[in-house]
Amino acid sequence: MNIKKELETKVGIANGIHLNSIDIDPLTIKAIMINEVVPADPLQDFYGIPDADYLKTTIPLLQGAGTAVTSMQDILQLGIYITNAVKIPKTDYTIDKSSIENSLPYLEAELSLFPNIKVIMLMGDVAKKAFNMIAKESTKKNVIPAVSTYKLRNSEIYYKGIRVMPSYIMTGRNILIEKSKVTMATEDIATMLEIIK
Repeated sequence: MNIKKELETKVGIANGIHLNSIDIDPLTIKAIMINEVVPADPLQDFYGIPDADYLKTTIPLLQGAGTAVTSMQDILQLGIYITNAVKIPKTDYTIDKSSIENSLPYLEAELSLFPNIKVIMLMGDVAKKAFNMIAKESTKKNVIPAVSTYKLRNSEIYYKGIRVMPSYIMTGRNILIEKSKVTMATEDIATMLEIIK
């Protein structure tokens, strides 16, 4: 299945929306990692060029968690699909609510493509916010409580039988500055890997 074609069929084609044009067998995916926002240059996204900026921080996190991955293909073979909550590149330092809202139908449809999901990792506050907006539609409440991520890390949170793990952002230059967040994100990924074994 081509993710982009599938999402455009389900939700429609929209200007400025960046979707993953990648062929995947959805039955092989056991975990989804939701990053915050697509990069301005699609080639720097997870499924772009082999040394894309987004992979420069993501691959070391997965390696730190005990995997031997060196490419996006290796990550997919582990049963992990990575996507972005916001499908529109940000134009300011922060991501405005309308960008999240415009991307939600695509993210929600994307999550529904994978029937064998055991874990959804929310990599950063924007991913948490977007996921809560989706969950609120059906449950009328937030799945992820509005407290700091470090206080939630050891909580077992479930949504429709799927373990939901709030963690830290996995892309961008800031990740390299905050070593404690790198350590915590790596630990969270190791927990996810244990669950999907």
